[in-house]
Amino acid sequence: MTRLLRNALLVIGVALAFAAPAAQAEEAPLSSGTPGALYQSPVPDADRRGTEQTLLTFPEWYLVHSPAEYARIVQHAPPHDFPFLDQIGQLWSSYATVTREQMRDNYPLNPGYHVMIWVIASSTTVEYVLRSLYENTVGRASWLLGGKKLTDEDRFAAQAAQEYVDFIRQEPWYLFDFGARLRHLWSDVPMWGPGVVRKWERRYALTTEYAIKAVYGKLIEKATRAAYTPALMTTDVVVDHLPDGWSAQAHVSVLARLPDGRALLALPRYFDFRVAATALAQQGIRLTDIAGNTSEILVTVWMKNDASLPASSGRILFEQPLTLPANTRRVALLMPVRGLSDFLAAAGKNGLVTEHVYDY
Repeated sequence: MTRLLRNALLVIGVALAFAAPAAQAEEAPLSSGTPGALYQSPVPDADRRGTEQTLLTFPEWYLVHSPAEYARIVQHAPPHDFPFLDQIGQLWSSYATVTREQMRDNYPLNPGYHVMIWVIASSTTVEYVLRSLYENTVGRASWLLGGKKLTDEDRFAAQAAQEYVDFIRQEPWYLFDFGARLRHLWSDVPMWGPGVVRKWERRYALTTEYAIKAVYGKLIEKATRAAYTPALMTTDVVVDHLPDGWSAQAHVSVLARLPDGRALLALPRYFDFRVAATALAQQGIRLTDIAGNTSEILVTVWMKNDASLPASSGRILFEQPLTLPANTRRVALLMPVRGLSDFLAAAGKNGLVTEHVYDY
């Protein structure tokens, strides 16, 4: 219900992460596509990212995946149907798994990033516990008194939840305009109507949530800008070739054509990386180096519970059940960078939905 504690912790975490050493986060791995050969990445040093990032970005992205699942559920059901406590378990268990994998492969430690994950995971845990308690007591009571029907406030909140998810897939959460949602709640949503008890309980809950997020979002924005330089919004990749006559496409630019026929491209980072990488794969263009890395990359997919993975899908790191879509699970796969393009090109045909590619 509130992110007061979450945001206070995040302020502390920003300061701690800033004080912590970068710990090789910008080091490029020395890996090879040919046994016995030393590979030198053509990705500029400033645009390389540590190999551990493909693992450690999952807990951070889980805090996008979880609100996305919440948004899907509340389009048609009350918030108390969302499994807040199960989500906490998934967050921490996945973090433990990727950390073990990081240690097993002797990837750079990157303590600053771990501090950030601990802060946001701990504060999310507090938030989800409080929201679970509220929604399963006060929220559930108002749902019953309201005749088990969604009110205008419920529908407004569902729309705002989806807008929030669409936004944080590419931008930090604290830049989302919660103040505008608060104003629209009171100016655009009818105050009276069927299920008046539910309407006013929801109005109270949403007002509290949006007001706190609006105020503390501004504080977090200021703290973050003071501690960090803006993140790169592109990922440099090397592809095996570019077809004759190929020209730059939407959100993809050619940085250099290499003498051996390969090319250095800039792809959008975060959510749109998957879209751009899949489009290239469907044209037969394979990625061989991502942000200076040629080792492994993490991918999550959705698949039906009774389905099985194709043999060339990489190594399963963990699985998580989804509430919606029903009878579906998230599967986290580690695969060679050189195998990513073929996997993305065939995923749909194999009955898989690629959720995210964790581009370091």
